[in-house]
Amino acid sequence: MEFTTQHFIALAPLLITSATIIVVMLAIAWRRNHSQTFLISVAGLNLALLSILPALKVAPLAVTPLLQIDTFACLYMALILVATLACVTLAHAYLGDGGSGYPGNREELYLLILMAAAGGLVLVSAQHLAGLFIGLELLSVPVYGLVAYAFFNKRSLEAGIKYMVLSAAGSAFLLFGMALLYADSGSLSFVGIGQALAATGLPSSLAQLGLGMMLIGLAFKLSLVPFHLWTPDVYEGAPAPVAAFLATASKVAVFAVMVRLFQISPAASSGILSDVLTIIAIASILFGNLLALTQSNLKRLLGYSSIAHFGYLLIALVASKGLAVEAIGVYLVTYVITSLGAFGVITLMSSPYNGRDADALYEYRGLFWRRPYLTAVLTVMMLSLAGIPLTAGFIGKFYIIATGVESHQWWLVGSLVLGSAIGVFYYLRVMVTLYLIEPNLRRHDAQLHWEQKAGGVMLLAIALVAFFLGVYPQPLLNLVQQSGLVG
Repeated sequence: MEFTTQHFIALAPLLITSATIIVVMLAIAWRRNHSQTFLISVAGLNLALLSILPALKVAPLAVTPLLQIDTFACLYMALILVATLACVTLAHAYLGDGGSGYPGNREELYLLILMAAAGGLVLVSAQHLAGLFIGLELLSVPVYGLVAYAFFNKRSLEAGIKYMVLSAAGSAFLLFGMALLYADSGSLSFVGIGQALAATGLPSSLAQLGLGMMLIGLAFKLSLVPFHLWTPDVYEGAPAPVAAFLATASKVAVFAVMVRLFQISPAASSGILSDVLTIIAIASILFGNLLALTQSNLKRLLGYSSIAHFGYLLIALVASKGLAVEAIGVYLVTYVITSLGAFGVITLMSSPYNGRDADALYEYRGLFWRRPYLTAVLTVMMLSLAGIPLTAGFIGKFYIIATGVESHQWWLVGSLVLGSAIGVFYYLRVMVTLYLIEPNLRRHDAQLHWEQKAGGVMLLAIALVAFFLGVYPQPLLNLVQQSGLVG
């Protein structure tokens, strides 16, 4: 196959991210310098983000049989790169400078985050099962190291091992499912699988078993019920910027490839699989929200709430017609912004690193009287996660409900309404805690001038975006409408 300039332009975001990884690696080998490593990473990610604009000009383009760069891939690439940029900026504040902060080597964190981001970029543009698996492994393997990065902390190491063992089990299911699917359809490309399944009308039992096993593998990564058991422990144990990456970039990439697979081969989600997806969606919404009610740890609470949010997203995946792809795009953008904001506040409260993260709910009691602006950011994020009007989260939820109603999925819409009602309770509980009179406990607090540093500026920008999209969502809706899937 001939490579032309167009192919390189289309691949630019991935190539620039990969080049940044090599430059960071060489820079670490040459001289350890935390700020220098941070600046190289940020510069590379910004360049990759800008290179999406020329890539859009040549899209849609099948670069290789494995990768398809189209507007859909570009939207999710941009989302992953923005989330990675935010996590890198938070990590810089979190690891600290000079004598204070993280005691070990700081630079490798950036290297691992960039590698995982490259895996995410491969994943969202995959149009072939081999591309899907390569992307998924390139995304997952660095995350094992990231989760256990504070390895001298028992919880962090435990979280890393848990995530690695369960992720390996998920990958095994995924591979077995791919093998069964290939045995039945004789093709590994999404289009080929779609045609083979459509030709026979209903998928054969072998194909359904293969797709079911693939679904188990992907549900592990998305922490959908009943494959969610690792989520709260891993979120709690991972360093705060890593938990932010895990909740945003990593999940967005996996969900985007799932959407592409089910949209290109619609027969894949028909028959019994549709019922399985419906049950998983309802279980995720109800279990995620009910388990979050009892949490007194903010990271665990966000972990359980992310299970519920991906349950909401499955409603659009089950509907799969009409507004579905658009609704998923809108919801993922609003979810990423809100999660980055919520984890950003936890990161700044824990910065610089001092042995454990400030994630217990009592540490946020009376935060308003000490750090009013930081409290305002967390308040907006909680309102947005609850889906209250005038915040970004409301727009996402509205679209998901519209999709469910449009395709007459009444059970799913009912569980979404019930789940949201439960969700409002525990999000409001966090908000009320922020404004209580503070008890006289000594605790770790965000630095006094947190808003003057890169992490703080970015956090305030995220809060403004979350509010702006809630008031005037039209730019986001236009963007998502233009990035539909070309079947």
